Amino acid sequence: MAKLRLTKNELKKQKDSLKMYKRYLPTLMLKKQQLQGEIRITELRLKELHTEKELLDETFKSWIGVFGEKGIFTPDMIKVSSLKTTTGNIAGVSIPIFEGANFTIAHYDLARTPLWLDIAVEKMKQVVMLDLEALIVEEQRKRLDKELRVTTQRVNLFEKIKIPETRGNIKKIQVYLGDQQTSAVVRGKIAKSGLEKAAKK
Repeated sequence: MAKLRLTKNELKKQKDSLKMYKRYLPTLMLKKQQLQGEIRITELRLKELHTEKELLDETFKSWIGVFGEKGIFTPDMIKVSSLKTTTGNIAGVSIPIFEGANFTIAHYDLARTPLWLDIAVEKMKQVVMLDLEALIVEEQRKRLDKELRVTTQRVNLFEKIKIPETRGNIKKIQVYLGDQQTSAVVRGKIAKSGLEKAAKK
């Protein structure tokens, strides 16, 4: 750390720094609160998606038997052809926003397949959509978490280090300059009384 210069210029510089820290601290604290709120929202959304998927899984349990019919429903029947996302911004953090997905459905003969296959395909699309959205929301949470860590570090730096350190520097400089001024006044009085004595002789 640079040695503190005990001058009026340094005092002004330290006061300006303190003013800047005090001005930015509330903004950082607000950003921290906003990020914490957004992280809670993503966590709630992840819980909702998990619950929705559990409900779908329950309905699938009654279908397990028909899924076992050889060659009718295969895992490669449904493929994600494209994922639709946009980019959003929360407290200066760029985040992906889930907008849906496009699927490619393998061709199957409607006349030769059971009626339940259409419903099974739709249900599988719903399951995959929930999984895809969960992945995007998880990515949002990761990015917000990372930004929250950085913001919290800055808040702590300003609150616990920079502001107290700058206040201490201002006090040191003021005490030093005050002592210098008092010393100058005392020297002036001594010099004046010395001149008066010399003039009387």
